Amino acid sequence: MHGIHGGDRYRNRIRLDFSVNVNPLGMPEAVRDSLHRAVELCGGYPDIEAQELKKAVSGMLSVPEESVLFGNGASELFMAVVHGIRPGKILIPVPSFYGYEYAARAAGAEVVYYPLKPEAGYLPGEDLMDALSEDVDLLFLANPNNPTGRLVGKEYLGRLFSACRRKQITVALDECFIEFCGREHSMLSELPCLDNLLIVRAFTKIFAIPGVRLGYLLSENAALLDRIKRQLPEWNLSVFAQAAGIACAGQSAFLEETADYVRRERRFLAERLEGLGLRTVPGEAGFILVHSGKDLYHGLLRQGILIRSCDNFRGLSEGFCRIAVRSRKENEMLLEALALMADEK
Repeated sequence: MHGIHGGDRYRNRIRLDFSVNVNPLGMPEAVRDSLHRAVELCGGYPDIEAQELKKAVSGMLSVPEESVLFGNGASELFMAVVHGIRPGKILIPVPSFYGYEYAARAAGAEVVYYPLKPEAGYLPGEDLMDALSEDVDLLFLANPNNPTGRLVGKEYLGRLFSACRRKQITVALDECFIEFCGREHSMLSELPCLDNLLIVRAFTKIFAIPGVRLGYLLSENAALLDRIKRQLPEWNLSVFAQAAGIACAGQSAFLEETADYVRRERRFLAERLEGLGLRTVPGEAGFILVHSGKDLYHGLLRQGILIRSCDNFRGLSEGFCRIAVRSRKENEMLLEALALMADEK
């Protein structure tokens, strides 16, 4: 059993990190510059209302400013959601991000699981509608899902969310990887129609700033948003997070470039992994779920390469790992390391 998250470069000696799913294009230069300038602001408190950041993100997404709530990463927002709603029962499809369960347990909620079946390509089916019992208060759902990388269609999501609304179930939709697939896949346009929908995103992955910690939640249910906001600490966003977020909001061309790059590089990497005898799960996100009979995690770690072992994800058996899509040069270095493992007796 390994750590519950990737990116543990502090306890591993590595030269390449494929365990975290950040943008292979790296941090935009404008964002890097904004962080340097923010050093001069450290002598004072950050804006407790994050007013300029809220204005920038509102403009970026074409949503009302009052529908945006910021957190110290998406993880803080998941925790605020469960404490604000205080659900008795939470439904979580699995395998999925451990942070949902972590937040649910912290709030003392009962957790029930909906298994995403490998024979269905790890996509939710009509039977998820049946799992929405009357005593479920909150559904966590990621699109695209982590660690499978599968993207659920908007027509299915629309029907699912409408069913949740009829049963008074709040939906926390995790779209932290949606920009890697193309913004047209987002359910953002449905917010005005669904007062039970919360969309959670982060600047962390798409702008390659996991160390900055900046996420945001979107909802047009003012009362629900206020309940969630009351669970957040004051000054939860540093001057660095606010400055970086403002700069990120102006990077629309960067988002388009990223989606195109990841689409091409994912195809390249998946084909080469299959060629080495690994089984890959089809997906659209900036990472690939693979299965092997070999111990890929430790074999690559011995070569200084860190991937994400998935042996502690509910719903996945031993042998599954998640590999991030990186630059072409890095991807080729990974493939060379895997080829060396394949040659080992």
